[in-house]
Amino acid sequence: MWTAVYVAEGYDKAKEVQNKLQQEGFLVKVKLFSKEADINLYEILAPEFEAQEVQSVLIDLGVI
Repeated sequence: MWTAVYVAEGYDKAKEVQNKLQQEGFLVKVKLFSKEADINLYEILAPEFEAQEVQSVLIDLGVI
């Protein structure tokens, strides 16, 4: 099962986070979460069993 590990504002930011995580060796995907006016929010999804580790890496990378 896929779990949301981060929500990014804008597609470019979501792809940037996805690329960083893929460079760290994680399997992740991006999914549109919400669209309001000019703001698009995207979920960064990872397999449930890796979610906690992915969030730790996001902290280490300074993303969150």
